[in-house]
Amino acid sequence: MSSGSRDDLPAHSPFADHSSARQSVAAPDDSVAATPLPNASAAADNEQPGTPPTPYSNPFSPPETPARSSYLDGATPSPHPSRPFLAEDANQNNPNAPFTEAVVLSEKPRRDNRRKRLFIWLGIGAAAIVVIVLAVILPVYFTVIKKSGGSGSSRGSSGSTSSTNPESPTGATSGGDGSVITLADGSTFTYSNKFGGFWVDDPTNPYNNSARPNSWTPALNEPWDYSKDKIYGVNLGGWLVLEPFIVPALFEKYQNVTPNPAIPSGQAVDEWSLSVAMLNDTSEGGGIGQLEDHYKTFITEQDFAEIAGAGLNWIRLPVPYWAIETWPGEPFLSKAAWDYVLLAFKWARKYGLRIYLELHTVPGSQNGYNHSGRLGPINFLNGFMGIANAQRTMDYIRYLAEFISQNEYQDVVPMFGIINEPLLGIIGRDQLTRFYLQAHDMIRDITGIGKGAYIVIHDGFQGTGSWKDFLPGSDRIILDTHPYVAFGGDFDHPLDFWPSVGCQAYSNNQSQIDFGITISGEFSGAINNCGKWVIGVGQNSTYAQCDTWNDWPNWTQDMKTGIKNFVMSQMDGMGLPGQFFWTWKVGNSSITGRVEAPLWSYKLGLDNGWIPTDPREAQGLCASLNLGGNTPWNGTYQPWQTGGSGAGTIAATALASFSQYPPPAISNVNGEDPAQLPMYTATSAVPTLPTPTTFTAATTTGGDGWADPADTSLAAAPIAGCVYPNAWGPAADATVAVCGGSTAAAPTTAAPTAPAIPTV
Repeated sequence: MSSGSRDDLPAHSPFADHSSARQSVAAPDDSVAATPLPNASAAADNEQPGTPPTPYSNPFSPPETPARSSYLDGATPSPHPSRPFLAEDANQNNPNAPFTEAVVLSEKPRRDNRRKRLFIWLGIGAAAIVVIVLAVILPVYFTVIKKSGGSGSSRGSSGSTSSTNPESPTGATSGGDGSVITLADGSTFTYSNKFGGFWVDDPTNPYNNSARPNSWTPALNEPWDYSKDKIYGVNLGGWLVLEPFIVPALFEKYQNVTPNPAIPSGQAVDEWSLSVAMLNDTSEGGGIGQLEDHYKTFITEQDFAEIAGAGLNWIRLPVPYWAIETWPGEPFLSKAAWDYVLLAFKWARKYGLRIYLELHTVPGSQNGYNHSGRLGPINFLNGFMGIANAQRTMDYIRYLAEFISQNEYQDVVPMFGIINEPLLGIIGRDQLTRFYLQAHDMIRDITGIGKGAYIVIHDGFQGTGSWKDFLPGSDRIILDTHPYVAFGGDFDHPLDFWPSVGCQAYSNNQSQIDFGITISGEFSGAINNCGKWVIGVGQNSTYAQCDTWNDWPNWTQDMKTGIKNFVMSQMDGMGLPGQFFWTWKVGNSSITGRVEAPLWSYKLGLDNGWIPTDPREAQGLCASLNLGGNTPWNGTYQPWQTGGSGAGTIAATALASFSQYPPPAISNVNGEDPAQLPMYTATSAVPTLPTPTTFTAATTTGGDGWADPADTSLAAAPIAGCVYPNAWGPAADATVAVCGGSTAAAPTTAAPTAPAIPTV
């Protein structure tokens, strides 16, 4: 997660230069040390020195555009190991101008063909739930949605549409506000939705996409227009990818275990060390099965219903790669999370919610933060196992893309984030761009041009402005940015100051012009870094007012109103296409029995008055405070940016610059040729993702998990007989592996890709 402001960070993009001035990417100078990341793993001695790669320029901008790079002044220091950040005022149009002081609002009363790549990369098993609408006279009527129909919705308006209930003639069961829903375990709850939304659960067609969460949001089977339809979204953080501050109770149990190489401090600080601790816990209630108990209870169908009832319409769903598989030596609970991904798809379909699916973790870690699975060094496109880990990552992107590109899931999952928050300052822009080009081509080979989910990439904590002119002619790529105040360190401001940050610093309008579709995939209500483990396990904020801000049951009305204004200022200032709050729910501490990071929980704020009960309440807030933000956006995208004319025909100059793969250089390999670094070979069977079992009342089977039958490539696997360095932290003095590149060596003993899991 980044912090502070974004849009105008670089005055010019590092992509902006003429081809005649284009620099080649040299091997990095490994003698210059970047700020290391703390490592709580067996690879603690492998913190990575080195600078980001040599600045490069972009051949598809005008000759007069000067070169601009985030790295010209040396290495970019690594942000905090829990969450990275940018300077608070980095993207204001005029960084020297003070924010206009805002007035605290009073509470409102209620309301081409497949291109040859230069390097070849390698619902749930249960019967459908028949939901009975009890004998209740529904207070609202609902719209009949037909697949061939247009949107026809009053998007953004505050009123509901009136029409008829879409129950029958298909046999679908449907209901709206006041209807009673029966869950799989037989329990019931009453659906509350004051915004004209209705659920649909069709036992004869479990892929019925006619539900809608509210009157202003298109039904799932209607087109979504990113230039007109507003995303009001939340993340489901801490559910399938654990973070200590979101689910503290799981970690609190393992804060005093016997130290070992995997848990050197004796504290579980990330999902890796937590998994090791659980695996070694043979007491009653111990074991890795605790994680599946968490999956079952932390987020349920009722949460999806409440999200729709809160006026929201999208969910960002972080998933770990171990939902697909793990390799030897990796302690994560393998494959279990996938069952809950399928449930998320099912529940989102039922309540009309769209999903932005994103791969939150990758082998070796893409950023070294605890939410990447393991706190420590970065081993994705960086270091001696950087290429091999990228091969595995590309495979996992491929499997997810194949699944969500099936007809049954395209309406439910319109966005796919391929890697969450890769730390560009260490990995390098050139390297990441080359990987993104490979991923783009692979995904569009699966979907076809103009079809399938939009591809989402993160800004790498370099600001959205640095991505100007990215891969022109690509097919539907969205830029995601994560602005946070909490990790900037400047907290001493009155409450009426913070709306100016949301309104002026967090607008994406300039990026809408320079890049194309730009969303804020994460933001929060935090105006400080208070809260248990927000900045990492064992680390406490030094902010003097944390005791007050952590004691949310005793917040004054002014405090609640101040936070609400800040949240709404971000909702308004970010504008179209929209944003996703991080996160929907924060779990209770097992020690205090209550939420200890209140500024991060949408649900807690909704229940207690510092989150608006109708997100549209934020509309016009910035204008009312005379905080109009920065550059206006005219509401249109280039045709290729939305899958229209020119999409899939990437500029020849871009292809010439970024098609070579593996990259000509990566950092922290002592200048070795990446083509000779350890690699895997595509010889293993593909672990096709399971689909829901056959539905008893339906004729459909829900696909086979694989959209493109022409995609017959095998999966990455270790080369037989080769010895590989530790994929999660190769030794700092490692040399090129004996089976680097395409050459297999003679050793007869195969090595695991991660160290054996030690026992306590």
